[in-house]
Amino acid sequence: MDKGNCSSLPEFVLLGITNNRDMKVVVFTVFLTVYLVILLTNIGMIILIRTDLQLQTPMYCFLSHLSFSDLCYSSAVGPKMLMDIFTKDKTIPFVGCALQFFFVCIFIDVECVLLAVMAFDRYKAISNPLMYAVEMSSRVCYQFLVGVYLVGMTDALIHTTLTFRLCFCRSNEIDHFFCDIPPILLLSCSDTQVNELVIFTIFGFIELSTISGVLVSYCYIILSVLKIGSAEGRVKAFSTCTSHLTAVAIFQGTLLFTYFQPSSSYSLDQDKLTSLFYTLVIPMLNPLIYSLRNKDVKKALQKLRNKRWLK
Repeated sequence: MDKGNCSSLPEFVLLGITNNRDMKVVVFTVFLTVYLVILLTNIGMIILIRTDLQLQTPMYCFLSHLSFSDLCYSSAVGPKMLMDIFTKDKTIPFVGCALQFFFVCIFIDVECVLLAVMAFDRYKAISNPLMYAVEMSSRVCYQFLVGVYLVGMTDALIHTTLTFRLCFCRSNEIDHFFCDIPPILLLSCSDTQVNELVIFTIFGFIELSTISGVLVSYCYIILSVLKIGSAEGRVKAFSTCTSHLTAVAIFQGTLLFTYFQPSSSYSLDQDKLTSLFYTLVIPMLNPLIYSLRNKDVKKALQKLRNKRWLK
């Protein structure tokens, strides 16, 4: 469309989760509780890892950044979503909408790549435990983390630039609870084929490479575990991976379902439900998965409780 006939919108309106008045109190109560649990558990996980000497290992360094990622993208969405449930003014400035999407995209990508890095870390720890501290030194860990955040920022910058330079000459109402690409593209009167191709190509590449990285790492992990002589040793070695596998399955499964379903079966209501799951439910589940199934985290929590009790 001719840019000269296209006027930029000063703001968007987020229609939110539901317009049902009877459901608003229930929805607000449930997701306020979920968001408070996210804040408590993820901040608590970060503080615990940073303060306990026994958790100063690469695995827990990556886990603290996973909690930071969960905290950031849920906070980019949660507070605004909760306010919009009861407020009449559900507007969000054009720039604010772009920034919200930018930060969600960064930390979704960060989590995606970070889970693959954590799989590689588990492979190094199990396959050659004597050289683990050398091969996964602090310098190597920080190089991985820099790469992870660069991938997130680059991808977010590309998608944000391509999406918010489109012409929006239809309604400014986004039928969603945050500024996500699919419902925004529905408002554009520009040709969005390039945007859809870029989403499929870049995000598809990130998904394919990270899932492949996880699968390859676990193939090598299984081979390494099978070489362990005792059954008890094999169970102990693989038990360190169960929390990570659970987190990968939930997170990657949700993203694949959200962004790679056929366009013919796309539904805004379905998109809202899956988006709620990966923006709010998963950030609540991750620290619970890692704390409930991790002996080191349980010991650190017990030590912290004992210290407080002695005081």
